[in-house]
Amino acid sequence: MILFVLLTVAYIAGAIPFGMIMAKARGVDLRRSGSGNIGATNVLRTMGKKEAVFTLAGDIMKGAFAVALLKVSGYGDPYTGLAGLLAVIGHDYPVFLRFRGGKGVATSIGVLLVYAPYVGLLTVLIWLSVVFISRYSSLGALAAFTFLPLNMLFLRKDAAGLYLSIVLAALIYVKHRDNIRRLLQGREPKIGQKKNN
Repeated sequence: MILFVLLTVAYIAGAIPFGMIMAKARGVDLRRSGSGNIGATNVLRTMGKKEAVFTLAGDIMKGAFAVALLKVSGYGDPYTGLAGLLAVIGHDYPVFLRFRGGKGVATSIGVLLVYAPYVGLLTVLIWLSVVFISRYSSLGALAAFTFLPLNMLFLRKDAAGLYLSIVLAALIYVKHRDNIRRLLQGREPKIGQKKNN
């Protein structure tokens, strides 16, 4: 029963829409602005750097919180990984927004930074490097999570971590399917550009 409550809290924490909260505070309808996504990239595009940093930090923290909650409660793998996964699912499919959420990149990174810190840091490094070179936020996320299972396999070397990394990577691809289509068509907006319809 305690485990069920903790896992429910992990999902609810993940479902907190920091981007929407920031947008409401600024009087912006985030669903009708930019790409319509609730994540930090669209917040940056529609409101600015300060709001985007707040959103990014909040989304990372809720993933980290979910894993830490299970750890401090005395649970190990695979329950800590499950809590992290539920936080990402909460972000992607939040009950507060009729299950229409974000893409889960920042929340997944928060999960990884607590679950497997070296893997998390390497994921961040790949993500930021690709974004810096290409100026495509989506391409950075896709590249970082494509390599995630391999990085987890070599640095963590446990089955639970590998399974978690595969599911997280799969969710990233599912949530970025429109971005993948636009990248292939050459219509994906770079950071700082407005979305092309």
